[in-house]
Amino acid sequence: MFFEIYIYIYKNILANISVWLCKKWKQMLQFPHISLCEELRQTIEKDYNSLCERQPIGRLQFRQFCDTRPELRRCVKFLDVVAEYEVTPDEKRKEYGQELLDKLIHDFLSMAPFADYLDSMYYSRFLQWKWLERQPVTKNTFRQYRVLGKGGFGEVCACQVRATGKMYACKKLEKKRIKKRKGESMALNEKQILEKVNSLFVVSLAYAYETKDALCLVLTLMNGGDLKFHIYHMGEAGFDEKRAVFYAAEICCGLEDLHCERIVYRDLKPENILLDDHGHIRISDLGLAVHVPEGQTIKGRVGTVGYMAPEVVKNERYTFSPDWWALGCLLYEMIQGQSPFQQRKKKIKREEVERLVKEVEEEYSSKFSEDAKSLCKMLLAKDPNERLGCQGDGATEVKAHPIFRSINFKRLAAGMLEAPFIPDPQAIYCKDVLDIEQFSTVKGVELEPKDDSFYSKVSTGSVPIPWQNEMIETECFKELNILNLDGTVPPDLDWRGQPSPPPKQGLLQRLFGRQVRFPHILLLFICCNSHSSHIQEQRNLSTLPLDFY
Repeated sequence: MFFEIYIYIYKNILANISVWLCKKWKQMLQFPHISLCEELRQTIEKDYNSLCERQPIGRLQFRQFCDTRPELRRCVKFLDVVAEYEVTPDEKRKEYGQELLDKLIHDFLSMAPFADYLDSMYYSRFLQWKWLERQPVTKNTFRQYRVLGKGGFGEVCACQVRATGKMYACKKLEKKRIKKRKGESMALNEKQILEKVNSLFVVSLAYAYETKDALCLVLTLMNGGDLKFHIYHMGEAGFDEKRAVFYAAEICCGLEDLHCERIVYRDLKPENILLDDHGHIRISDLGLAVHVPEGQTIKGRVGTVGYMAPEVVKNERYTFSPDWWALGCLLYEMIQGQSPFQQRKKKIKREEVERLVKEVEEEYSSKFSEDAKSLCKMLLAKDPNERLGCQGDGATEVKAHPIFRSINFKRLAAGMLEAPFIPDPQAIYCKDVLDIEQFSTVKGVELEPKDDSFYSKVSTGSVPIPWQNEMIETECFKELNILNLDGTVPPDLDWRGQPSPPPKQGLLQRLFGRQVRFPHILLLFICCNSHSSHIQEQRNLSTLPLDFY
């Protein structure tokens, strides 16, 4: 009976969410008058590739502009054909072979058409989007929900952007804990690397802001749990080979994207690989990642015991070789259900594990096919000069291995391949909130004004590409980006006009202001994320939003 009432209330509340959101987010994302974007117009870099290709909303605005001119519309249509070619199965590529003139098209568009675009209302609208993107980000930008886990410097919580409803994970870095551990450079390094990398296979940083007590990194929310949970807590340890190979292919793509930015990851292990709602993986926790200068090597005995490459254990110099070694360890563990150099729940000294890594060849059971055994052996070569991925072509070498013959990497990189396992939306693939250890209070540390310089480097607000993708994915772009069909310039895009006075607030708004919020019961259902009643009853109040109490 309770479950039926629960479902009835849940369905009725969800039916009213869209009505409530429609009014609320349109107020939060109201375009400024274009005259307020004058400073942006003067200072923003007029780079075609950045404004019209890399930035998602900029790309759509430029395409809307091109769509108003027949000669440019043909160019855009051609680019779409080229994009389709990139993800077309090999056997169908011949028919698209004559349409590979991508470079010529972009060279043309970046000249006179780009100059015309900069003088159009479509570019003015893009400036309005950029103005919204650069608005200050604070804790009030989000709703905070349950604790998901722990990071090195604080808790990780689920959060939701108030304006769009988009869910994220908020990684909190407590200021006093950072200062006590002298972790400023590590925290800033992780933030800057996350901001730099734009990959389907690496968690994205969408926002960075600060509160009185913490620095907050708002990241991609991955509801499917980590690979460690799936390897060891979902029946018999390990995966079938097809599933393991699929994950290895996606991890390979993620490492390739990092290495293209000259970033070596250095902490590849099952608990750092997360699954999304559709069963695809992303690399997370880039705290040990570091940039490798062009033509140079680095040194650092960092990582996790059992996954550190021999050259790291020996404290030798390296570039990207440790990541390919760790991929070999991870592939082995996914198939065997056990790490190649240490047994789960069996205590073994660090020195002994490191001796095995440097000196002993791993053993293979009947779970490994010849292809799987071959790939693991090539990735786990003790000498980095002989290791697959380290012969000069990086990820290309690894992708060419016969075990990946069934993987179309173009389609994989475009997110067009279906994962072999899709997480159950009614299951919870993480610890109960009551099982997550609490951080102790940091004592003997005082925050000082001189620390503000470091905080300002971390709390930089919205990250352009993820923010723009959020606007598009949540359909805010579609709802707000309305222009006159006859081509006339709307009043808010007329550079000669002035901003309209703010609308008068109603009596309830004046009385209650920001105190008007979702009913608490609605927050419960959003936080529960449609999990089954059996699981939720076990968790009871542990799954309620933080502001429920």
